[in-house]
Amino acid sequence: MNFSKNLINWYTGNKRDLPWRNTTNPYYIWLSEIILQQTQVAQGTPYYHAFTRQFPTVFDLANANEEEVLKLWQGLGYYSRARNLHWSAKYIVNELDGVFPNTYKEILKLKGVGDYTASAIASICFDEVTAVVDGNVYRALSRIFGIKTPINSTPGQKEFKALAQELIDKKQPAIFNQAIMEFGARQCKPKNPDCSICPFKTSCLALKENKIDVLPVKLKKTKITNKYFNFIVIISENKQTILEQRIGSGIWQNLYQFPLIETEKPSTYNNIKSNIESLGILEGKDFDIHLYNDTDIIHKLSHQHLHTKFWIVSLDERIENGIDISTIEDYPVPILIGNFIDKFNF
Repeated sequence: MNFSKNLINWYTGNKRDLPWRNTTNPYYIWLSEIILQQTQVAQGTPYYHAFTRQFPTVFDLANANEEEVLKLWQGLGYYSRARNLHWSAKYIVNELDGVFPNTYKEILKLKGVGDYTASAIASICFDEVTAVVDGNVYRALSRIFGIKTPINSTPGQKEFKALAQELIDKKQPAIFNQAIMEFGARQCKPKNPDCSICPFKTSCLALKENKIDVLPVKLKKTKITNKYFNFIVIISENKQTILEQRIGSGIWQNLYQFPLIETEKPSTYNNIKSNIESLGILEGKDFDIHLYNDTDIIHKLSHQHLHTKFWIVSLDERIENGIDISTIEDYPVPILIGNFIDKFNF
């Protein structure tokens, strides 16, 4: 089986016309790869266009403030990706005189860049023969070659990387890498792939052994924990509210949110009303409170589920350190908060 030839022939006839495929500018390729980490192409493409419009060069991104970057990223989740992107842009400008690193080893030094992203940039932009291995590649190779080693284990990562490196077309690594990623995304899909039109249907071991649905093998995920978030949405008589910036490590670092009361179990009206005093913001003030959503909004993160309620507090006086409600959309917020702001009639 001439794996590389079959794959590239398939790619020639099936590749999508994606904006980052019309350039070899490493800055644009890097942007696309970071945006598309844990994000599907359809969702990520508008963000790619937004970033290249607002920050057309790495200098523009480096000179932006973090809030600008986080606001533009809003809705993509995994905000550490945006912070790492910004940090690396400043590193390229300040430490490398604005010249993007041009080898796999040097690209790996960028914050938030791992083996896959470094391989993609090095091969696509600089023709370095280094194979990409992402979820799409794991799936395709595990099925075609019948590999049962768990893809999220250290032995699995080494085995798949070595196989991909062995298979890569050394004369056209950029095309090969883009082809194998596209193949996994469009042909060898996670569920119900159309194996009848696959170029590897006569050699695919998973198809022969009827194991398409069980490959690739993946170790069980970390146990999901449940948290209970109660956001206090204050509306004062002069149309102001309170937003607080999350500091320190953890989810949503440096993003803004309404004052938060986190509890170990679902909260009642009386429980929340008594806890509001602990926030200090409304101490000694008269206020009315009502629950916005009777059913918890469940926001799912990789290792935790946030069971969320929004409590509306009406205040017939002014508040200290408030912001005008008319400016609330200027602040970078988690998508959970952003969705509430979009739906709630302030």
